[in-house]
Amino acid sequence: ANLAYLSLIIFCITTSITPGPNNLLMLLSGVKYGVKASLPHFWGICIGFILMVDIVGVGLGELFTHYPIIHTIMKYVGALYMLYLSYKTVFAGDTLNLTKDNSRKPFTMLQGILFQWVNPKAWIMAIGVIATFTQVNQSIWLQLVPISIIYFIAMIPSVLFWLLGGAGLSKYLANPKHLRVFNWSMGVLLAFSIITIFFE
Repeated sequence: ANLAYLSLIIFCITTSITPGPNNLLMLLSGVKYGVKASLPHFWGICIGFILMVDIVGVGLGELFTHYPIIHTIMKYVGALYMLYLSYKTVFAGDTLNLTKDNSRKPFTMLQGILFQWVNPKAWIMAIGVIATFTQVNQSIWLQLVPISIIYFIAMIPSVLFWLLGGAGLSKYLANPKHLRVFNWSMGVLLAFSIITIFFE
């Protein structure tokens, strides 16, 4: 059991800290809005993902087994939304001064929570952890509690790392040229993180 927990901890940390839509958006939010303004988005990611793991664990997995088409549709809708986000990132403009522009605000906590459902990496993480670390012959709830706790603890420093990184970069990105390169790189990475999911 201890070995299973160790591999669960490693799984949770590596999937939480590697680049994906959540972390890239967190980095962007740190750059544009700073740490404090991005905290609702940050908690939305952490709480929203754990909710997703629990909901997938309790029943969505079952639904997908019977109706794989639902999963496929959600995957494509999520991918299209991500590509739209990466397009918005690439053409985000050359200045960080967004105070006048009310159309661009950091994500709220609710948006952070809801975003998980269109995030293909979150789906893969949630389904992956349930498929790998639960057993059919035991109470799903008793298994979900430790998984949720460990994932939540792993996500906090992992996602925070990206947010602080973004906030730290903002001085450097005050230069329009640097910002343009950064926006392009982030947009391309975001698109790439989607495309790779389809080839797994």
